[in-house]
Amino acid sequence: MRPLKHVCRRLSALACLAALLTGCTLAPKYERPEPALPSAWTTGGSAQAQPGAKAQDWREVITDAPTKHLVELALANNRDLRVSLLNVEKAQATHAIRRADLFPKIDATAGGNMSRTPGSLSSNGEVSNSHSYSVGLGFSSFELDLFGRLQSLKAQALEQYLSSEATAKSVELTLVAQVASAYMTLAADREHLSLAKEILETEQASFDLVKQRFENGIANELDLSQAQTTVDTARVSVASYTAQVTQDENSLSVLIGMPLTAEMAPAKNLADISPLAPVPAGLPSEVLTRRPDIIAAEHDLKAANAYVGAARAMFFPTISLTSNYGTASNEVNGLFKSGSQSWAFVPQLNLPIFRAGSIIAAVRYSKADREVYVAQYEKAVQTAFREVSDTLAQGASLVTQVEAQNSLTKATGRSYELATLRYENGVDSYLTKLDSQRSYASSRQDLIAARLSQETNRLTLFKALGGGWNGEDEPESATLLRKARDGEAAAPAAAPAK
Repeated sequence: MRPLKHVCRRLSALACLAALLTGCTLAPKYERPEPALPSAWTTGGSAQAQPGAKAQDWREVITDAPTKHLVELALANNRDLRVSLLNVEKAQATHAIRRADLFPKIDATAGGNMSRTPGSLSSNGEVSNSHSYSVGLGFSSFELDLFGRLQSLKAQALEQYLSSEATAKSVELTLVAQVASAYMTLAADREHLSLAKEILETEQASFDLVKQRFENGIANELDLSQAQTTVDTARVSVASYTAQVTQDENSLSVLIGMPLTAEMAPAKNLADISPLAPVPAGLPSEVLTRRPDIIAAEHDLKAANAYVGAARAMFFPTISLTSNYGTASNEVNGLFKSGSQSWAFVPQLNLPIFRAGSIIAAVRYSKADREVYVAQYEKAVQTAFREVSDTLAQGASLVTQVEAQNSLTKATGRSYELATLRYENGVDSYLTKLDSQRSYASSRQDLIAARLSQETNRLTLFKALGGGWNGEDEPESATLLRKARDGEAAAPAAAPAK
């Protein structure tokens, strides 16, 4: 027992020494890039910041119960999200591997060596047999991280893990918006189909009336042919929207990862879906820091910055240690007898002298790679700003469009009524009635499309803002980073909401 205590004390001392020697790196000091951006959203109108706006997740934005149920099914079953969460687990495991490289890997060993030397090869001309046995504890090729190479690789793996976690959050956010948008699109196309069927019935009744008038000599053949074209046009529209509704249902089934039933998606028109939560009147540009894709881009940049330190450390010598302590004997029953203790301590220094410029090239590569991620981060921020500005501008425009389209629908409806009366009384031709009829049908379809665009615009804004309006909560990735740096166990990837 006494030798074992000595072994444990020595190995513990080496582990503590390793921890003390791995605190610094040669990575450049990280500074977040600050791309030039306007101080306010470029919406084409006024957009005052509203500091009081609070963070909102999808459960607060989406108020419709069937939509929430569909989103929950998608978060539990969607394959794209599942792949993203598994990538988080892979990155988490990689970080754990890099972190383990900072500590000695202690193994227990046991072995034996038996050999026979023929007399023709022995010094005394006699056959000799030899036996040796050993048992011990030790570690091999443990690198003292004096210049932070392993520490930099661990930091790179940590940032890559946090980036994958943010990417999974981005996939989840996109999935929420996609499911809600797909359900709204399905409801809108069902409404289009219902309207197309209504128009077909109206056109068929109108055709029957014109045909009767033609048979009685009141209408001419041109009127009959024009009435037939409206019926055929309506039939084409019904067939088209029937196929579109089926495609919408199939798309929604893929998103939720299971067959879609009538109970899951009961809405027959947009009015059946509760509207989304209202968007604050003004939003500060700082909300972009909540976007998961921007968080991921910054972690990728930090990972590249950490790898520069690992590349620089290649210029300096590496020291590796191999150590073993145990017992050895030429007999198995003599392994634990007094005087059988054995030990070995083999330090090794490796100093690069000539590498034909490969280390310099590796450092140049790491610096260029870091600048690539700087550009990608800046582009991500600029793209996010443009997306929010475009969505806000479109939202303001859609309010006017819906109001104008609603007024236009009422006006064309009244025009259609008057044209029908004038045709039936012989004042106007059937062509005038046909033009009014087409305008009214088109305006009703356009009103449905405008209302759908207005609702999906809010979903787009929810996604463009990173899932919230102006939250002050600490991002989940920041919490993970703090725990990892404090030496706590990395949290497992979040399971889909249920």
